[in-house]
Amino acid sequence: MVSGMVAQKDWLEAGLKVLAAEGSPALTIERLTGELGLSKGSYYHHFKGAGGFRTALLEYFERRFTTRLIDAVEEHPDADAASKLTQLMEPVLADADHVRLEIAVRAWALQDPEARAAQERVDHARTAYLQELCRGIDSVEEPEHLARLLYLILIGAEQVVPPVPATELRALYATTLTLATGKPFLT
Repeated sequence: MVSGMVAQKDWLEAGLKVLAAEGSPALTIERLTGELGLSKGSYYHHFKGAGGFRTALLEYFERRFTTRLIDAVEEHPDADAASKLTQLMEPVLADADHVRLEIAVRAWALQDPEARAAQERVDHARTAYLQELCRGIDSVEEPEHLARLLYLILIGAEQVVPPVPATELRALYATTLTLATGKPFLT
Protein backbone atom coordinates (compact mmCIF):
# COMPACT_ATOMS: atom_id res chain seq x y z
CA MET A 1 0.00 0.00 0.00
CA VAL A 2 1.27 3.47 -0.82
CA SER A 3 1.27 5.71 2.24
CA GLY A 4 -0.14 8.76 0.46
CA MET A 5 -3.20 6.79 -0.59
CA VAL A 6 -4.08 5.45 2.83
CA ALA A 7 -7.03 7.13 4.47
CA GLN A 8 -7.73 7.39 8.16
CA LYS A 9 -10.48 4.81 7.61
CA ASP A 10 -7.85 2.27 6.47
CA TRP A 11 -6.02 2.69 9.77
CA LEU A 12 -9.25 2.35 11.71
CA GLU A 13 -10.30 -0.77 9.80
CA ALA A 14 -6.88 -2.27 10.49
CA GLY A 15 -7.30 -1.33 14.14
CA LEU A 16 -10.66 -3.10 14.36
CA LYS A 17 -9.14 -6.18 12.73
CA VAL A 18 -6.21 -6.25 15.18
CA LEU A 19 -8.50 -5.52 18.13
CA ALA A 20 -10.85 -8.38 17.22
CA ALA A 21 -8.02 -10.84 16.64
CA GLU A 22 -5.60 -9.94 19.43
CA GLY A 23 -7.26 -7.52 21.86
CA SER A 24 -6.44 -3.96 22.89
CA PRO A 25 -2.82 -4.63 23.99
CA ALA A 26 -2.01 -5.36 20.33
CA LEU A 27 -3.05 -1.86 19.22
CA THR A 28 0.53 -0.64 18.92
CA ILE A 29 1.97 1.55 16.21
CA GLU A 30 4.33 -1.25 15.24
CA ARG A 31 1.51 -3.79 14.92
CA LEU A 32 -0.65 -1.44 12.87
CA THR A 33 2.12 -0.28 10.55
CA GLY A 34 3.00 -3.94 10.03
CA GLU A 35 -0.63 -4.79 9.27
CA LEU A 36 -0.80 -2.09 6.59
CA GLY A 37 2.80 -2.24 5.44
CA LEU A 38 3.25 1.47 6.09
CA SER A 39 5.59 3.79 7.93
CA LYS A 40 4.99 5.48 11.26
CA GLY A 41 4.85 8.79 9.39
CA SER A 42 1.58 7.79 7.76
CA TYR A 43 0.17 6.88 11.19
CA TYR A 44 1.19 10.22 12.69
CA HIS A 45 -0.24 12.01 9.67
CA HIS A 46 -3.71 10.81 10.73
CA PHE A 47 -3.40 10.54 14.52
CA LYS A 48 -1.68 12.35 17.36
CA GLY A 49 -0.07 9.29 18.84
CA ALA A 50 -1.56 6.14 20.34
CA GLY A 51 -4.08 8.07 22.44
CA GLY A 52 -5.48 9.85 19.40
CA PHE A 53 -5.69 6.58 17.50
CA ARG A 54 -7.51 4.80 20.31
CA THR A 55 -10.02 7.66 20.66
CA ALA A 56 -10.66 7.64 16.91
CA LEU A 57 -10.96 3.85 16.90
CA LEU A 58 -13.58 3.85 19.67
CA GLU A 59 -15.55 6.58 17.88
CA TYR A 60 -15.34 4.64 14.62
CA PHE A 61 -16.53 1.44 16.34
CA GLU A 62 -19.47 3.35 17.80
CA ARG A 63 -20.42 4.88 14.44
CA ARG A 64 -20.00 1.70 12.43
CA PHE A 65 -21.69 -0.77 14.74
CA THR A 66 -24.35 1.38 16.37
CA THR A 67 -25.13 4.74 14.74
CA ARG A 68 -24.85 3.44 11.17
CA LEU A 69 -27.20 0.52 11.87
CA ILE A 70 -29.80 2.74 13.51
CA ASP A 71 -29.53 5.30 10.70
CA ALA A 72 -30.02 2.54 8.09
CA VAL A 73 -33.24 1.42 9.77
CA GLU A 74 -34.45 5.01 10.07
CA GLU A 75 -34.06 5.51 6.32
CA HIS A 76 -37.58 4.03 6.29
CA PRO A 77 -39.29 6.25 8.90
CA ASP A 78 -42.79 5.14 7.89
CA ALA A 79 -42.10 1.46 8.57
CA ASP A 80 -43.85 0.06 11.62
CA ALA A 81 -41.82 -0.70 14.74
CA ALA A 82 -41.93 -4.48 14.27
CA SER A 83 -40.56 -4.13 10.73
CA LYS A 84 -37.82 -1.81 11.97
CA LEU A 85 -36.91 -4.28 14.70
CA THR A 86 -36.66 -7.08 12.14
CA GLN A 87 -34.59 -4.85 9.83
CA LEU A 88 -32.23 -3.97 12.70
CA MET A 89 -31.74 -7.59 13.67
CA GLU A 90 -30.87 -8.78 10.17
CA PRO A 91 -27.35 -7.25 9.99
CA VAL A 92 -26.70 -8.01 13.66
CA LEU A 93 -27.54 -11.70 13.19
CA ALA A 94 -25.76 -11.91 9.84
CA ASP A 95 -22.40 -10.51 10.98
CA ALA A 96 -20.86 -13.34 12.99
CA ASP A 97 -17.35 -11.93 12.42
CA HIS A 98 -18.04 -8.89 14.52
CA VAL A 99 -18.74 -11.00 17.64
CA ARG A 100 -15.00 -11.18 18.37
CA LEU A 101 -14.78 -7.41 18.04
CA GLU A 102 -17.66 -6.86 20.47
CA ILE A 103 -15.97 -9.17 22.99
CA ALA A 104 -12.64 -7.36 22.54
CA VAL A 105 -14.20 -3.93 23.09
CA ARG A 106 -15.98 -5.13 26.24
CA ALA A 107 -12.72 -6.61 27.56
CA TRP A 108 -10.95 -3.33 26.77
CA ALA A 109 -13.70 -1.42 28.61
CA LEU A 110 -12.95 -3.38 31.78
CA GLN A 111 -9.41 -2.00 31.81
CA ASP A 112 -9.60 1.47 30.24
CA PRO A 113 -11.84 4.41 31.28
CA GLU A 114 -12.10 5.81 27.75
CA ALA A 115 -13.11 2.43 26.33
CA ARG A 116 -15.58 2.03 29.20
CA ALA A 117 -17.17 5.39 28.42
CA ALA A 118 -17.47 4.42 24.75
CA GLN A 119 -19.00 1.05 25.66
CA GLU A 120 -21.49 2.78 27.95
CA ARG A 121 -22.51 5.13 25.11
CA VAL A 122 -22.91 2.19 22.73
CA ASP A 123 -24.95 0.16 25.22
CA HIS A 124 -27.13 3.16 26.05
CA ALA A 125 -27.77 4.06 22.39
CA ARG A 126 -28.57 0.48 21.43
CA THR A 127 -30.87 -0.09 24.39
CA ALA A 128 -32.63 3.27 23.95
CA TYR A 129 -33.31 2.51 20.29
CA LEU A 130 -34.59 -0.97 21.11
CA GLN A 131 -36.88 0.56 23.75
CA GLU A 132 -38.22 3.03 21.19
CA LEU A 133 -38.97 0.17 18.78
CA CYS A 134 -40.52 -2.04 21.45
CA ARG A 135 -42.75 0.85 22.62
CA GLY A 136 -44.07 1.03 19.05
CA ILE A 137 -45.31 -2.58 19.08
CA ASP A 138 -48.84 -2.43 20.50
CA SER A 139 -48.94 -5.99 21.82
CA VAL A 140 -45.83 -5.54 24.00
CA GLU A 141 -46.83 -4.92 27.61
CA GLU A 142 -43.41 -4.03 29.04
CA PRO A 143 -41.38 -2.53 26.19
CA GLU A 144 -38.44 -1.40 28.34
CA HIS A 145 -38.03 -4.90 29.77
CA LEU A 146 -38.33 -6.51 26.35
CA ALA A 147 -35.73 -4.13 24.91
CA ARG A 148 -33.29 -4.89 27.72
CA LEU A 149 -33.94 -8.63 27.39
CA LEU A 150 -33.27 -8.54 23.63
CA TYR A 151 -29.99 -6.73 24.19
CA LEU A 152 -28.93 -9.01 27.04
CA ILE A 153 -29.61 -12.06 24.87
CA LEU A 154 -27.19 -10.65 22.30
CA ILE A 155 -24.51 -9.80 24.86
CA GLY A 156 -24.85 -13.14 26.61
CA ALA A 157 -24.78 -15.04 23.32
CA GLU A 158 -21.49 -13.29 22.47
CA GLN A 159 -19.91 -13.94 25.87
CA VAL A 160 -20.46 -17.68 26.26
CA VAL A 161 -17.68 -19.87 24.95
CA PRO A 162 -18.11 -20.70 22.16
CA PRO A 163 -20.48 -17.87 21.19
CA VAL A 164 -24.03 -18.88 20.25
CA PRO A 165 -24.24 -19.49 16.48
CA ALA A 166 -26.27 -16.96 14.50
CA THR A 167 -28.93 -19.53 13.56
CA GLU A 168 -29.54 -20.41 17.20
CA LEU A 169 -29.51 -16.74 18.19
CA ARG A 170 -32.12 -16.05 15.51
CA ALA A 171 -34.29 -18.83 16.96
CA LEU A 172 -33.88 -17.42 20.49
CA TYR A 173 -34.98 -13.99 19.26
CA ALA A 174 -37.91 -15.46 17.35
CA THR A 175 -39.09 -17.31 20.45
CA THR A 176 -38.64 -14.29 22.72
CA LEU A 177 -40.42 -11.91 20.35
CA THR A 178 -43.24 -14.39 19.67
CA LEU A 179 -43.78 -14.81 23.42
CA ALA A 180 -43.69 -11.02 23.96
CA THR A 181 -45.95 -10.07 21.06
CA GLY A 182 -48.23 -13.10 20.73
CA LYS A 183 -47.43 -13.18 17.01
CA PRO A 184 -44.86 -15.11 14.95
CA PHE A 185 -41.71 -13.04 14.62
CA LEU A 186 -38.50 -13.33 12.57
CA THR A 187 -39.73 -16.27 10.55
